[in-house]
Amino acid sequence: MATYTSTLPDDLLQRLADYAKKLSLPKNKLVENALNLYLDHLKRAEYVKSYSKAAQDDDILMVAEEGMRDYLKQIEDAAG
Repeated sequence: MATYTSTLPDDLLQRLADYAKKLSLPKNKLVENALNLYLDHLKRAEYVKSYSKAAQDDDILMVAEEGMRDYLKQIEDAAG
């Protein structure tokens, strides 16, 4: 595990200390958890943006519709 050093505004550092105490977690673990959540949030936002962009692309929509037709045919064939 690597060491990372940073500065934080005093009020944010106090909030961190307060929540760390309240949750009985070391501050570094609380920061690690918060950073993981935030980075996951950013990744989801990237997906949303890419899907929104894809929804406006006629070629991508055509490929998706063809795939759905194939999928529905497979379901119908499996059902007998």
